[in-house]
Amino acid sequence: MSFSIKENLNKIRSSIPKHVSLVAVSKTKPIEDIQKAFDAGQRIFGENKVQELREKQPNLPNDIEWHMIGHMQSNKVKYIAPFISLIHGVESFKLIKEINKQGLKNNRVIRILLQFHIADESTKFGFKIEEVLEILNSNEFKTLKNIEVQGVMGMASFVSDHEKIRKEFSNLQAIYEQLKNSFFANQETFNILSMGMSGDYKIAINEGSTMIRLGSSIFGARY
Repeated sequence: MSFSIKENLNKIRSSIPKHVSLVAVSKTKPIEDIQKAFDAGQRIFGENKVQELREKQPNLPNDIEWHMIGHMQSNKVKYIAPFISLIHGVESFKLIKEINKQGLKNNRVIRILLQFHIADESTKFGFKIEEVLEILNSNEFKTLKNIEVQGVMGMASFVSDHEKIRKEFSNLQAIYEQLKNSFFANQETFNILSMGMSGDYKIAINEGSTMIRLGSSIFGARY
């Protein structure tokens, strides 16, 4: 393998602003590769399948911050609730309530991001802004003490049109500001705007992203 995970990480880190968190997308990657990235100083890793995450977590250093970045099914939350650091793809009130329930069972507050549908593709998941306003204004939401909404996330359309991608990220940034001002103005931990992957993270950072999710840029192409 001609590339080095350490070199890739150093190159990316030197090119992104200090306030931007880097999630190394380790899905489908072997434990050895994750360990190499850890040894190079990386601490946040993102997985998209609960089963894979459960298999990897006990076999790697316990100060890794695991992020669940894939589509999350309510019935699987219980498996990761004891250790998950942040759940990105939260896109239903049912899921929010289940995460809260499992947080309560594990005596911890679980951090989440609300996922918005900003792309054209119907295959992408996510809330519409109207749905989130209804949830955040509801009395039921206010009773949930074992979740903490720390921001929003979204995925741009998978296209080569940079202007289209930029507009979609700009829309998400506006949603983030709207929610911050209306609901989380006094919550310092509402500070995550998670957008940008290997192909479009530079555009995302220009549009205000504070967290990017990179896989192939760090680990090489999937195999």
